[in-house]
Amino acid sequence: MRCIMLEKLSENIFDKVSIDFLRNQVLKNAYGNNDTVIAALDPRILLLWYLFFGLVPWFMDNVILLLGMFLLVAVTARLAKIAPLVLFLFCLGVFTQTGYLLLVSLFFGGNGETVVSLLIMTLKVAVVSLASVTVFSGLDPDRLANGLEWFGCPERFSFSISFGYRMLPILMEEFQNILLSYRLRGNAPARDTLAGKVKWLVYQVKVIMSAFYPLMLNTAKRSRTTVEALELKGYRYASRNMAVKRIRLASLRLKKADIWFVGLSAVWTAVCLGLSQWVGSGVLQI
Repeated sequence: MRCIMLEKLSENIFDKVSIDFLRNQVLKNAYGNNDTVIAALDPRILLLWYLFFGLVPWFMDNVILLLGMFLLVAVTARLAKIAPLVLFLFCLGVFTQTGYLLLVSLFFGGNGETVVSLLIMTLKVAVVSLASVTVFSGLDPDRLANGLEWFGCPERFSFSISFGYRMLPILMEEFQNILLSYRLRGNAPARDTLAGKVKWLVYQVKVIMSAFYPLMLNTAKRSRTTVEALELKGYRYASRNMAVKRIRLASLRLKKADIWFVGLSAVWTAVCLGLSQWVGSGVLQI
């Protein structure tokens, strides 16, 4: 009975975790969240919000304040409709960095100071990581580049980040084509038994490692074609022309939703700060 349950569980996992599933999850998080509340905000507001929640938590040591900030970024992550795969990788990353140390300290005689210190570090990593995922899942390449350029970043730097976003679908397409070519020429192990499924997983990992070099080579070739097309359309002239820049940034306008977003974030952070001082559970260090 137990073996049958393990086989059914492994079949469900291997059916769901496929290359198509991974590609769809990544592309959904990068391009499929344009209809969310976070995506409707001004990119300048999102970048400033991320600058605060990506830097300030590192200089704070109050558990209540960090927990309040984590609850806030968790709500914004919910509003951003982040892909489940990205959330899973976020949880896995936080656990592998500091979360497992917290569990070890609890079960192997750690005192209260050790647990609190590890909890503070875990909350810091969680707040910064979740804020990063929230902001960049709500910004498409054009809006991200426009926001960076409005703040004075060099146009080529902004375009490089935007171009990197646009290369993501090409990378996924090339990766899938290379894997299909390996499948046509290779002989994958049978997946009838649990041991066969493990061998099949090891085989897939080896194929992915072997596909790395042709993936980079094919992507570089297609990138060169893209750059040549941009040059033919006058990209260098447009990047230096101030009139073109003004036209490109004219779409950036503050709305009521942006003011409400900043106001609620500031009020919530102030309430958490006041609560932490009132409870007296720790000393805020900035």
